[in-house]
Amino acid sequence: MTATETESGAGTARLGWVLAVVGTVQFTVALDGSVANVALPAMRDALGFSDSALQWVINAYSLAFGGFLLLGGRFADIYGRRLVLCAGSVLFGLASLAGGLAQESWHLVAARALQGLAAAALAPCALTILNTTFPPGRSRARALAVWSACAASGGAVGVLLGGLLTEFLNWRWVLLINVPIMVFTVLAARVVPREPAGAGERRLDVVGAVLVTSGLMAFVLAVVRTDKHPWGSATTTGTFAVAVALLVGFVWYEAKIARNPLVRLNIFAHRSVTGANLAMLLLCSGQYASFYFISLHLQQIQGYGAAAAGLVFLPFSAGFTVSAQIASRLVGRAGPRVLICVGTLVGAVGLLLFSRMTPDGGYLAEILLPSVLTSVGVGVCYVPLAAAATGDVPAGDAGLAAGMLNSASQIGGSLGLAALVTISAAHTASLSARGEVARVAVDSGYTQALLVASGLLVVAALCALILPGRRSNAASDPDAAFPA
Repeated sequence: MTATETESGAGTARLGWVLAVVGTVQFTVALDGSVANVALPAMRDALGFSDSALQWVINAYSLAFGGFLLLGGRFADIYGRRLVLCAGSVLFGLASLAGGLAQESWHLVAARALQGLAAAALAPCALTILNTTFPPGRSRARALAVWSACAASGGAVGVLLGGLLTEFLNWRWVLLINVPIMVFTVLAARVVPREPAGAGERRLDVVGAVLVTSGLMAFVLAVVRTDKHPWGSATTTGTFAVAVALLVGFVWYEAKIARNPLVRLNIFAHRSVTGANLAMLLLCSGQYASFYFISLHLQQIQGYGAAAAGLVFLPFSAGFTVSAQIASRLVGRAGPRVLICVGTLVGAVGLLLFSRMTPDGGYLAEILLPSVLTSVGVGVCYVPLAAAATGDVPAGDAGLAAGMLNSASQIGGSLGLAALVTISAAHTASLSARGEVARVAVDSGYTQALLVASGLLVVAALCALILPGRRSNAASDPDAAFPA
């Protein structure tokens, strides 16, 4: 074996370890967005949550995650990806340990908020490491396929794993399981390449960071509290007004005053960045809500146990994984726009079929078939969305671009779920007022929400049309960089 072949083999092995670290981080972040859902009743009984306070086990994570994502992405650009990866992993592990050992309800809520804060650093950092480590072409496409499968399947596996851990061990293990995962991440982080000298010399825009983080947190807070304060209430309207004022102030400050802006606003001049973020926002609005309503249908309408309901989501995970691999092979030839449009429309058909579920329906026609269509359609989208959103920006803004895409995902999921829960509740109340049987009325509310979710994916397909078409040489060069 020659020296060149030895070096090439070592480089390939190193890239494999980098991919393992990035995939583990992304999977864990996605997992923890859903793993606690099935365990909520057990948490309530153990720690004495009230019904209104229990929602904050989920909301605390979403609020911190969505609010700090842009800042977390910029930290990776300024202070170094390896450092931020290690620091975020340590914080995530410690927060998980604290949550698993919680003795009071507020202990658990605080731990979940710290998990969200750490996730806001880890998620954009992971995608940035991938885009700056793997060369364009097949290597990056395959790496993005793994990242996409981890991102897309993490939520589905979270429901499965949460059900199994809660039913056969204890609810505390839905948090404690993160500790050894984060130990692995910290130990393996040494394979992540160091940034070149001077990469982190840019100063942090403190005022911009405060404005955008406060604005995003206020926005997410308004969304996640709509179950208690309706959309038209003074509380929700006022919180949205504060969020808009802060975000408008952020845009003005970045454009007129900031010397080292947190966000260079000309990044939105890239059609690929704008189109990908809009499509991701709408895609996740429908996708995340589907997990919620299907889980409720299985457990509350059809009588599945926590573990059995989790097992039903296995086809989701398989569909995401397979379709991400397919997308990685096609994105260089077809371009992101075609794949995103096709994927969102296939996913919309799957959600449309889910909206036809009935209280006594069969598994094959009403659960399995739509599960396959939805997961395959949505799974096809993640590789081209990541490629379009991050592939055409300067290396110094890679963390910011990754943070923006993750923000679109998180805020889209929170906004979509809150809106669809409101639609579901209103539809159920209307049927109940007309004398419909409670079980039928509730399930009809779920299916109405899934019908609207299907429509959101159709709108996502329209937003994908903003993206430029594939480059003229993409078809002839299978190793071409991703179209932008």
